[in-house]
Amino acid sequence: MTTGRRPFLLAGLAAPFIAREGFAQGDWPKGPIRWVVAFAAGGAADTVARNIALRVSEIVGQQVIIDNRTGGNAVVAANAVLQAPRDGQTFLVDAANQITNPLLIKDLPFDYQQTWIPVTQLSSFPQVVAVKHDFAAKTIQEYIAEAKAKPGTISYGTPPAAGMGQMAGEELQRRAGIKLIHAPYRGGADAARDIGAGAIDSVIITTSSIRPPLAAGRVRILAVTSLKRTAAFPDVPTLAESGYPGFDLNDWNGLFAVTGTPSALIDRMQAVVAEAIKDPKVRERLDPSGAELVASTPAGFKTWLDGQRTLLTGLIKDAGIKLQ
Repeated sequence: MTTGRRPFLLAGLAAPFIAREGFAQGDWPKGPIRWVVAFAAGGAADTVARNIALRVSEIVGQQVIIDNRTGGNAVVAANAVLQAPRDGQTFLVDAANQITNPLLIKDLPFDYQQTWIPVTQLSSFPQVVAVKHDFAAKTIQEYIAEAKAKPGTISYGTPPAAGMGQMAGEELQRRAGIKLIHAPYRGGADAARDIGAGAIDSVIITTSSIRPPLAAGRVRILAVTSLKRTAAFPDVPTLAESGYPGFDLNDWNGLFAVTGTPSALIDRMQAVVAEAIKDPKVRERLDPSGAELVASTPAGFKTWLDGQRTLLTGLIKDAGIKLQ
């Protein structure tokens, strides 16, 4: 995989009123803050990070540098943060790789659970189960019935292999007692293009990725994978309300610090992010992305991650999921 680096400086244009916001006092931050993003510029995780970081920079009165370090299934970005001082100035923006990498990659250069401290979940991206426009099923119940009648013949695309779309697909197969054919894609746009062209039967991709073929009338959305209905498609039922209670598997991203970072600074970073996410302008800018902003506490984020780790470990083992 290739490695890219694209720094982005978020200028503190609101400097004249920073002092009124309360976070610019004390000895933190000592200078520019760096968020190392494990994903490419322009993607969903990057878009969330940039928009939240813009408001964070205004609140603390320091630039927040977005540093995209792709490659190695997010290990490249993690290594970049590990090389920085543990002084609360550098953080990692990562996602489910925090859970899945130890299960899928041999000889990792660090132990994820021992190395990384959860700071806050930034956002959640609900996913949809959608079918091509001429597929027989009109509801998720009909989709399941079709899959049971024709086991191993219905394809579903997700980005990428071993991503949260595949995890949701494997969980749906497990709970519904069906067998689908998985088609991994490099990105959500690729999967959306193929289902729009009728090349695959169905997809499990984010609400933002499904919009182009949906607008063209080339797909039907049957269900969403989030526990609650999403504001993006309020009339679409959840899998949880469609016969699979508690089903809740979304794409997501969060902020992590390296072990050894002072806990007080981790708490301050979380508090600033929570303050930034309250800003209506931040939410307005992120609405098109389909992101649902979270800002959980470090303890709350850790508890949620522990639950996800238990679920995904079982899914990966039972389904024999591997990186392709």
